[in-house]
Amino acid sequence: MKPTRWAIGIAVIAFLAGVAGVFVGRAMIAPPPPQGAELHEVLHHQLQLDAGQEARLEALEQQFAIRRRALELELRAANARLAGAIQAEHGNGPQVSAAVDASHAAMGELQKETLAHIFAMRQILRPDQARKFDQAVVKALTVDAR
Repeated sequence: MKPTRWAIGIAVIAFLAGVAGVFVGRAMIAPPPPQGAELHEVLHHQLQLDAGQEARLEALEQQFAIRRRALELELRAANARLAGAIQAEHGNGPQVSAAVDASHAAMGELQKETLAHIFAMRQILRPDQARKFDQAVVKALTVDAR
């Protein structure tokens, strides 16, 4: 076999091995669950909500989904303005500073609305359910801190 064909064959085999490695790695290593997934699991599967609680929870989730989407769009717009300010000033000038403040305000509003939603969900729970819910909230907020 000629050296060129040998090198091409090895390169093809190495490429295929790399691709196979990516697929095996993605299949064996699960991505982390999305933030809030554990709280959702507790609410919908561990607290044994009655039909009335389920209905109120569904209404709260629909309302919050709309509000969350609006706040996320606001945050994206604030980040786009920040990018524009950075591009215009090439440093930490007054436009960048104002855009950072606007971005922080949007993030803060999203966090406040999320907490209000969590407290609204908690209000529909019985005391025994609320204790489990509180534990899940604390765990969700501290999982990265460990």
